[in-house]
Amino acid sequence: MLPGLRIGLLGGSFDPAHEGHVAITQAALRRFRLDRVWWLVSPGNPLKARGPAPMAERLAHARRLATDPRVLVTDVEQRLGTRMTADTIAALRRIYPGVRFVWLMGSDNLVQFHRWDRWRQIAASVPIGVLARPGSRTSARHSIAALALARARLPQWQAGTLALRRPPAWVLLNLPMSRQSSTALRARK
Repeated sequence: MLPGLRIGLLGGSFDPAHEGHVAITQAALRRFRLDRVWWLVSPGNPLKARGPAPMAERLAHARRLATDPRVLVTDVEQRLGTRMTADTIAALRRIYPGVRFVWLMGSDNLVQFHRWDRWRQIAASVPIGVLARPGSRTSARHSIAALALARARLPQWQAGTLALRRPPAWVLLNLPMSRQSSTALRARK
């Protein structure tokens, strides 16, 4: 892997992956000037009570949706044996020194980011790109993590420089939004 490559990391259960994931991935590639985005299909989310569908099923579905060659759908967390984002990021930074990783999350995740294990360590280790999600833009701006990291927030017009920034650094992007969610899609089954 070439040093200097800009890779966005979009973690989640992808249970199931949907067009909203594709839309925010395309926006992240463009607005953050990323070379690649890796969908990190998680073995499980410690903040969710319900376990996800089988990994092979989620990977296969995500790969059918992620047709852009710059997007890699991966089970790297399962292969690394990591469950916490801080551990996954630390492992990837060790394995790929010189790669400029950016953690990607929806604004709904920023609202509860302070509940993540070692969230301050995550913010101190990689820049964070936050993508607006329906119903959470305002609460994200006023969340515990956003307030704690207020000095590290960049204006949207600097989003293209995010991968080059020394952490902590983050940007909240306003986007055309998709109302699709994995929770709603599972409920229709």
